[in-house]
Amino acid sequence: MNIIIPRNSTIPVKAGEVFTTAVDHQREMLIHVLQGERERAADNWSLGKFPVAFERAPRGVPRVGVQFEIDANGILHVLARDLKTGAQQIVEMKSAVDVADTEVQRMVEESVEHAFEDLAARRWIEAKLKAQEVLTAAQTGLAECSAELEPAYRAQVEAAIQELTAALATEQPATKTGELPRLKSAHTALDAATQPLADLLMDRAMEALLRQRGAIS
Repeated sequence: MNIIIPRNSTIPVKAGEVFTTAVDHQREMLIHVLQGERERAADNWSLGKFPVAFERAPRGVPRVGVQFEIDANGILHVLARDLKTGAQQIVEMKSAVDVADTEVQRMVEESVEHAFEDLAARRWIEAKLKAQEVLTAAQTGLAECSAELEPAYRAQVEAAIQELTAALATEQPATKTGELPRLKSAHTALDAATQPLADLLMDRAMEALLRQRGAIS
């Protein structure tokens, strides 16, 4: 969860952020609007959710601007715009401030009580998502270029993949966190190990582009 409008903001208020995709060729993004003080979405109040459609593209390419506006009556308006096409939709949601003071106070107290474990969970999730991206890219690259790699180097990359996979597996169901230092170390090691592989993939992509343009035969 990203905080867009902080607690105690004076209304009317307007704020926004640009989001992108994490998976290749997504066709839509789910915008989930929450209210609360906790780091994890599941620990906050859900105000609503809606999908935003866009053209298929590699991950990280689509750009969706999401603007949140709370009017003087406390009604939340959410505008989502595909920054490439300009297509947009506006969704009106229930009052973003219509929550009993006692419930707000309870949420604030819980956020303080669980601050350290919430922060640990956030750090783990962020590191986990980045590690999974690197892991998927390494596995794909290894499969594509396996025949061109020296056996010793291929074994080195496979060992780094295994270690990162094992680090991800340290996540505990109860806490949704794992061994963060081990995960970061394994992530860094796989990044370093796959640099020659990334260079090879780049060379292949460049060669394919030149062939397509008729620069080489």
